Amino acid sequence: MFFFLLNLALSDLGFICTTVPKVMHNSLWDTRDISYTGCAAQLFFVLFFIVAELSLLTVMCYDRYVSICKPLHYGTLLGSRACAHMAAAAWVSGFLTALMHTANTFSLPLCHGNALGQFFCEIPQILKLSCSHSNLKELWLIAVSTCLALGCFVFIVFSYVQIFRAVLRIPSEQGRHKAFSTCFPHLAVIFLFVSTAIFAHLKPPSISFPSLDMALSVLYSVVPPALNPLIYSLRNQELSAAVRRLMIGWYQKH
Repeated sequence: MFFFLLNLALSDLGFICTTVPKVMHNSLWDTRDISYTGCAAQLFFVLFFIVAELSLLTVMCYDRYVSICKPLHYGTLLGSRACAHMAAAAWVSGFLTALMHTANTFSLPLCHGNALGQFFCEIPQILKLSCSHSNLKELWLIAVSTCLALGCFVFIVFSYVQIFRAVLRIPSEQGRHKAFSTCFPHLAVIFLFVSTAIFAHLKPPSISFPSLDMALSVLYSVVPPALNPLIYSLRNQELSAAVRRLMIGWYQKH
């Protein structure tokens, strides 16, 4: 779990660093400009970290399922080599998906100007600027990616159903409460992340307006990376104790 937490932290950090610094720069200098290559790079890294994060969350859910439902097989199913392979698969899937979508999106001719109605480069906003007859291929790619994301989410929900069934068999009420208090926040953030990202990319143009687009983008690009450290790390007793010892040591030195 700590190995996967490291990978998730790197994904969250990369996600935030892809969008927030540019937004801060634009706010400080009162501008909304971004170069064509900068927009392409930003879109690539946003997609890269989104897909990698969803894949890592799916893998972490499987790790939790095995540790709770099949504890005696944990060492066999999730050895160090298996964990490294799953983490590598998550990053590779993010890279390939981002490369495919970015290359296809920026091969489209833009017929409706160059002003994006968003605080970062996002596929739906770019498709609004493209010629309507040329973006069908990208829409199909979005549909396929959405199906894969829904597949990950269904796997996560199924795994948590099995986890909850195992937790309900715990005789101690305190043990059940501890397990549920850990699992429900994980599932809530995953649901927020997946549902808002899918809705932002698949909603019909008839219900697309700036305030809604902005809210959806914030909900899947800013809120989950901000909540993940609180849910996955600071709620963990060992990590909390380590942070506490680090702060006490720093305070004593100063």
